[in-house]
Amino acid sequence: MNAATDLRTADSPHPLAGLDLTPFAFTRRCWVNAKPDALYRLVSDVGLIETWSPSASAVSYAAGDGPWVGARFSGRNRRGGREWVTESEVVQADPGAAFAFVVGGADHGIVRWSWHFREQGDGSVVQQSWQLLRTDPVLGDTCEEVEALRDHMADSVESTLVALAQWVTCNAVP
Repeated sequence: MNAATDLRTADSPHPLAGLDLTPFAFTRRCWVNAKPDALYRLVSDVGLIETWSPSASAVSYAAGDGPWVGARFSGRNRRGGREWVTESEVVQADPGAAFAFVVGGADHGIVRWSWHFREQGDGSVVQQSWQLLRTDPVLGDTCEEVEALRDHMADSVESTLVALAQWVTCNAVP
């Protein structure tokens, strides 16, 4: 525990409560040699994310759920030698266009992840975005810790997009 955690009680707010979250978001883009419909099917099959992501594994929908708004899924995440499980809820499912989910659920989530697909030439521009929705002790107690998380996630997204593009090419996805 750190000093900020030691001083916090169940009734006291998070040390970063009220922080302007605007700088805690980013978007990265990559051209991928596949059509938007095919890319949407890959990304919305959340079990495939570990194929491309350097920090996610064991991702799966809850029994009976799938790629539709309200569906829930869980997954393991890794960062800096730590590992944890997250629960997420799909908040956008527009085949061929967009797929988004919120870690922690739509009502009280912590982070929103979104993917958008736009046809360009023989392939598509894939856009992946990350947006911090609220502060939470699990993310850090200082601006520096939350900034480090954002920067780590940006690097992870860049790696994920490159790996997705390479995987699509190697597996001849239409």
